[in-house]
Amino acid sequence: MRYQAREVGVDGRVRLVLEGALTARDRVGVQDFVLLENFNSEAAFIENLRRRFTENLIYTYMGSVLVSVNPYKDLEIYSPQHMERYRGVSYYEISPHIYALSDNTYRAMKTSRRDQCILISGESGAGKTEASKKILLYYAVSCPAHQRMASLRDCLLQSTPVLEAFGNAKTLRNDNSSRFGKYMDIQFDFRGVPVGAHILNYLLEKSRVVHQNHGERNYHVFYQLLEGGTEEQLLHLHLDRNPQKYLYLVKGNCPRVSSMNDKNGWKALVKALSVIGFTEGEVQVGNPLTRTHLLGVDGAALTEALTHKKLTANGEEMISPLTFEQAGAARDALAQAVYGRTFTWLVEKINQSLALDGSSVIGLLDIYGFEVFQHNSFEQFCINYCSEKLQQLFIELTLRSEQEEYETEGVAWEPVQYFDNKVICDLIEEKHKGIISILDEECVRPGEACDLSFLEKLEDTLGGHAHFVTHKLANGKTRRVLGREEFRLLHYAGEVNYTVTGHSSSVTWCPGALQAATQFKNSLTKLMETLMSKEPSYVRCIKPNDAKQPGRFDEVLVRHQVKYLGLMENLRVRRAGFAYRRHFEAFLQRYKPLCPETWPVWQGELAEGVSTLVQYLGYKPEEYKMGRYLVLSEYPVPEEIGVIQAAWRGMKARRRARRRRDAADLIRRLIKGFIHRHEEYGPDNDYFLDHVRCSFLKTLRRNLPRSVLDKSWPTPPPALTQASEELRQLNMRNMVRKFCLAILPEWRKQMDQKVVASELFRGQKDSYPPSVAALFLGTRLGISVSRLSDGILVLHVLCEDNKQKVPL
Repeated sequence: MRYQAREVGVDGRVRLVLEGALTARDRVGVQDFVLLENFNSEAAFIENLRRRFTENLIYTYMGSVLVSVNPYKDLEIYSPQHMERYRGVSYYEISPHIYALSDNTYRAMKTSRRDQCILISGESGAGKTEASKKILLYYAVSCPAHQRMASLRDCLLQSTPVLEAFGNAKTLRNDNSSRFGKYMDIQFDFRGVPVGAHILNYLLEKSRVVHQNHGERNYHVFYQLLEGGTEEQLLHLHLDRNPQKYLYLVKGNCPRVSSMNDKNGWKALVKALSVIGFTEGEVQVGNPLTRTHLLGVDGAALTEALTHKKLTANGEEMISPLTFEQAGAARDALAQAVYGRTFTWLVEKINQSLALDGSSVIGLLDIYGFEVFQHNSFEQFCINYCSEKLQQLFIELTLRSEQEEYETEGVAWEPVQYFDNKVICDLIEEKHKGIISILDEECVRPGEACDLSFLEKLEDTLGGHAHFVTHKLANGKTRRVLGREEFRLLHYAGEVNYTVTGHSSSVTWCPGALQAATQFKNSLTKLMETLMSKEPSYVRCIKPNDAKQPGRFDEVLVRHQVKYLGLMENLRVRRAGFAYRRHFEAFLQRYKPLCPETWPVWQGELAEGVSTLVQYLGYKPEEYKMGRYLVLSEYPVPEEIGVIQAAWRGMKARRRARRRRDAADLIRRLIKGFIHRHEEYGPDNDYFLDHVRCSFLKTLRRNLPRSVLDKSWPTPPPALTQASEELRQLNMRNMVRKFCLAILPEWRKQMDQKVVASELFRGQKDSYPPSVAALFLGTRLGISVSRLSDGILVLHVLCEDNKQKVPL
């Protein structure tokens, strides 16, 4: 078998599989953390990130994981040309990119016919939303299309500004922070064409509707409407353009954001709603708490409900007024409920425009990262619980994929030691004993439930747990930093103190969180089941600094994120076995110049060639394994050996560049000559005319007449008309001469006789033309004499053609 280094993509195109396509700039640091020499060093890990970030190389691989650092500036790496560059290319052929992971996931779905998912995680401001938008854009632009594709692509892309307007807000960490979790299934048909999508939303931060921390804003849509709505719209909705007049928009004291244009945001939102299919009647937003007709309820009844409470005792109903604080809480609860239902309705409406089932699915998860604030309440608890579950899934799926790959290659798998955060997940979700179960029980028990009674129940049930502590249960040192109304959980990412009395959040633990935690746990369980049924890929997003400044790399902040994203843990799992893995073809193509037996062409089986090459390079038997399709080793071939390859690739690149430059010059000369083709022969058209003449002569050579009776002749260009006629006559005379020289003497005699006969009988006999082809004989007569009975002599002519006697 002769070795050919090529790969056939899903689109049928053949590409060379060469890591040598990487430039020197792409090779700053290590482009795959798995190949990091000191893989146990967190400092080495972060330094590699920093070096690449300094060169605007924001993407780095870690096996199947893509680590992305937010550059806080526009980079020219997302053009259609970049999409084409990564389409159908081997994962490691060129520099790491979000498009490479997107394309690799898409090809895996098509080739294996198994559903895929991409999990995007990271803290607020790390670039999760932008990563998901880039993935959606890649599939919308680069995938095969059909008649519905244009409409689907528009709805898919326009869903983003709608969800961002209603689900994103300005926070201290991020000007466009997603305050909800989103999971989207992109549906593909059997040909790999996107045909539909479906969105699920998780844990919308409804408390932001009624309260914002200083320096933060409410959801974008409120400010976009006030800034971009027309005077007629604001008048119809009973709104004033000044956001300072609204209680829910002034608590953060940040009505405007320098990096955002609310007026343009409103225009984009209105356009997106129209594209998705919202009617004018559905696009009505107002101030329902002051304009009761927008809610469709009686104003007096609404006022009564918000300022009084109804009690039932001994079968009698009693109505008592609420205190100022209680009435405010009722108002806030209504606002949150209305907004939450509105957001759910928006997602359902978007799903209707995207609905169409396919045969394969790529799931896209964009959800909160781990959050640690000065005051952490119920919402941070739910968010971090979700992060715990995702980390558990991350490690489990990583180990599972590792084990499956070893089994596929026929290589023995040795169990890997790692921190299993199941103990923390159980602490939160275990039936009857977990924090969520305790919270539900406390909220529904008879009597007046309160946050402090919930804390006491936690202490009674969970006291002594290694990952749980309160002020009462702590030692003296911990008590000094842990409040009496707090409890601490030791998450996989670090310690977090949770305040049970709510503080800045309007969502208290009890009774405000009644059933909310259980509902979230159930939806999260379904999400985990969905993700477990798919083959995962990962995007781990990192925020380089809190100031959102380009080029600034805060090592302390990055180290914290590397820890809670579990990157070092994942790297240790990957490096526990054979970290470097390459297909036989790719490995042989890259390193074959290093071995005399494999250079320049290996004629045998690929596996034999790889084995020969590895042994020549001095690998010990315990340092590598030969699988069915892959060569697995502890370390890659040392980079210093690649100097030879670099020189060889450089020479090939220079040759290729020279050929491309010559080709470009040739094309320019041909185009210029075509423009001046009707002018006299000169510098502007000489090459083109010479090319045309040469092409005609080559065509003529392949299509010359084969006999003197063949009168066909190629049509010449205008400049060669006379020369073509002379060539035609010369060719005919030449064919006649050759024909005459080939005639034998007896045939020449026949032809002379035919010419004489033609002069005598042409036009005289109707039967003459068919007889021309018959050959003349020297004589046709055989004469014999016979005598009849009466003495008459009869002459018989013996016809030689049919041997019959004819009397004369």
